[in-house]
Amino acid sequence: MSNTVKRLLTFFIGFPLVAVISLAKPFNHIGLQILIFAVSTISIFEYHNLISSKIENFYPKWLFCSLGMLEPVLASLFLYLGLSHEILLWFYTFTVIILMAIECLSAQDFTKSAEKIALGAFGIFYIDFLISFVNRLPVFGNQTHVIVLFMTYVFMCDSSAWFFGILFGKNNRGIFKASPNKSIAGFIGGIFSDVAIAAIVKLIFPNILTADIWRYMVIAFFTALAAIIGDLIESVIKRSCGAKDSGKVIPGRGGMLDCIDSIVVAAPVFYILYSYLIAIPA
Repeated sequence: MSNTVKRLLTFFIGFPLVAVISLAKPFNHIGLQILIFAVSTISIFEYHNLISSKIENFYPKWLFCSLGMLEPVLASLFLYLGLSHEILLWFYTFTVIILMAIECLSAQDFTKSAEKIALGAFGIFYIDFLISFVNRLPVFGNQTHVIVLFMTYVFMCDSSAWFFGILFGKNNRGIFKASPNKSIAGFIGGIFSDVAIAAIVKLIFPNILTADIWRYMVIAFFTALAAIIGDLIESVIKRSCGAKDSGKVIPGRGGMLDCIDSIVVAAPVFYILYSYLIAIPA
């Protein structure tokens, strides 16, 4: 079975399944919270494996992954307790201090210490802290609509970029050295499709999406741009570690990190823009 067929099957089966789990309303979308914990846990393990192949004696897997998994767990807990998610930044700060302390107290050879600390802090920030913004989406009053919008923008950008890249990207690839298979046609197609779908959805559901149309289009534009950058960032990480995929858990896509790379960067951009342009979190 070709990668294209596997990718299509993953999309048409995986996306509806993720949507059903995420949009189930009981207990502030507890299905979404559990799903985020699961994918972030697998992703932080994959990240550890990637970095361990590059740096010997990287942080112990159980310790590093436990510190990373703390962010989405706390994000869910704060949601149910009604606590401010700004506190998550404090916990991330403490996590980085812990990583620095471990290296200072346990390392025998310090030639790679700065790199270890930087990659450790980056990994937890990139995967677990950023994805915690998805945990936070239910804080908005119209929580289901917000989750649907975010998922639509990210998946539409990803699918459209791939589709336009296949159709029109043969002669304009290689621009992005981080991912030579990415094309200008896919880049433009992904962003254009997101802005277009934002306008269409607003026109179809004016009583649900009550803000001005330009606000949704602005959010869609920057969310799509962030999603594409997220994809490229993960490509940079894999290339620096000499890996093609982060893992093999998703048919046609590779690892879990290969699937959520767009989401982790798009989530904070969507959340912040939605907060300032449309609704203040409850």
